[in-house]
Amino acid sequence: MDHKMIAKQFLITGIIMAVIAMGLSILFRIQLAWPDQNFPFLETFLGKWAEGGRIKPDFYLALVTIHGTIMVFFVLTAGLSGTFSNLLIPLQIGARDMASPFLNMLSYWFFFSACVIMMSSFFIQTGPASGGWTVYPPLSVVAKAMPGSGMGMTLWLISMVLFVASSLMGGINYVSTILNMRTKGMDLWKMPLPIWAFFLTAILGILSFPVLVAGVVLMVFDRSFGTSFYLSDIVMGTTILPNEGGSPILWQHLFWFLGHPEVYIVIMPALGISSEVISVNSRKPIFGYHAMVYSLIGITVLSFIVWGHHMFVTGMNPLLGGVFMITTLIIAVPSAVKTFNYLATLWRGNIRFTPAMLFAIGLVSFFISGGLTGIFLGNASLDINLHDTYFVVAHFHLVMGSAAIFGMLAGVYHWFPRMFGKMMNAKLGYLHFWLTFIAAYLVFFPLHFLGLDGVPRRYYAFTEFEFMKKWLTVNVFVTWAAIMAALAQVAFLFNFFYSIFRGKVAPQNPWEANTLEWTAPVEHIHGNWPGEIPTVYRWPYDYSKPGHDEDFIPQTVPFSQTMSSNLPHDFEGNAEAEKIQQDWELANPVEENKG
Repeated sequence: MDHKMIAKQFLITGIIMAVIAMGLSILFRIQLAWPDQNFPFLETFLGKWAEGGRIKPDFYLALVTIHGTIMVFFVLTAGLSGTFSNLLIPLQIGARDMASPFLNMLSYWFFFSACVIMMSSFFIQTGPASGGWTVYPPLSVVAKAMPGSGMGMTLWLISMVLFVASSLMGGINYVSTILNMRTKGMDLWKMPLPIWAFFLTAILGILSFPVLVAGVVLMVFDRSFGTSFYLSDIVMGTTILPNEGGSPILWQHLFWFLGHPEVYIVIMPALGISSEVISVNSRKPIFGYHAMVYSLIGITVLSFIVWGHHMFVTGMNPLLGGVFMITTLIIAVPSAVKTFNYLATLWRGNIRFTPAMLFAIGLVSFFISGGLTGIFLGNASLDINLHDTYFVVAHFHLVMGSAAIFGMLAGVYHWFPRMFGKMMNAKLGYLHFWLTFIAAYLVFFPLHFLGLDGVPRRYYAFTEFEFMKKWLTVNVFVTWAAIMAALAQVAFLFNFFYSIFRGKVAPQNPWEANTLEWTAPVEHIHGNWPGEIPTVYRWPYDYSKPGHDEDFIPQTVPFSQTMSSNLPHDFEGNAEAEKIQQDWELANPVEENKG
């Protein structure tokens, strides 16, 4: 039940799921690059789903579906939030553990069982769910529609309900811990930015995930009890199904009402982690701390009123489409604020290029290049051409996939000494960063051009249509880049597991950071601090403060010990403290620097 152990469980489960999902993506990339060739090894792995060494069309859809589901929910939601919220919330706000350690433990085991159930669908006769990760009806509702619409879909739905239960137990825990268990002196404006990000992410999850459960329950009714929430006027072969009066658009509304907050649930923790890592390794205070917090709050609020931009081509009223378009373009503003603040923090900093820092800067790069294409897709008129093409795939794999993964990796490299008391190998970290960074751009950048040419997503082969054949060579290139990206992860996996057991023992504060987690002993103990919990006197970003002899001042150092570097706004209007400071300054006049 210790939050540090639960964080490790989430992280290692997340890593295993990420490896599986990456394996699935390599399988369908092989299919896209060489649709006419037979690969006997595919039959060895996949049996009847790849008879003669070629993946069957419906199994291709299953691969895409499970890949998306694992990456979005199990890796980037549970793996990212689950790991770092659990590790950092108690340690950075100065708490002994979570508000409810038991609920926290349950949260992990629900997540674990969701993973097991999702994976078990590969071992049933009809194969895993294959309606895309968004499981649109009728493929997901009519059990006879295709093999994956049967038992595999049922397992997908059960797995997702368990996952949401896990997410809610975690989220309630994170919110109540942050609101109730901060140490003495730690007010909201002294919290490190990762904590703000985890706090708002948890609120997003608590408010949006139940909507998905509601949609899933109606889907179970449609599948098993003959209702018609999502079905109407469907013909199967020669028979007309009796269902009437439902609407597949209803599912899209319910799904995307979770699905859009979900992408911010994925990216916000990564942005919070990057804020911390970039500030520590630039040796500068984060630029615009309040603006960073308000932009996170703005994203949290706005993310609930943009879901319709996934549905511009469903025949919605153009007026409504215009409203969703405006809110979608407005949500780019807080995202841009964060980007400029990262760049301003890096500007003229004494940058230490640790592996964590490189991954955090990589996040900023992907966030910009992936975010720009979001402006294309957010325009309803442009989206009519781009919707459901590879342009969309390229967009969200850069801005959500790559950026969030890079934020997660930055967190792993940065807090590994805190989790395991060992240091990761920096040279392997650099190798991992450059290979992954280059490969990710080589994989996802070319896909924009396929999308501009109108090549649709989720197609099993590009040989069916004449105009798509010219993209076969690009697909071969992208597949080789994806294989390179997968191989680059071997460096990380070796580094990670080797360092846990054989790594160099970490000092207590390896990065010379200010936050509370580096004041706790390297050895893990229940309750985090052996004596009293430290008291907080200042904000977490006092780096390179003029007048101080070191380039960092931990949050636990009172202002009375840093008289030479205190600034008027440090005292937040406390007249007594200001008076003491003024008296000290009169008694200790500053010698002018004559050099």
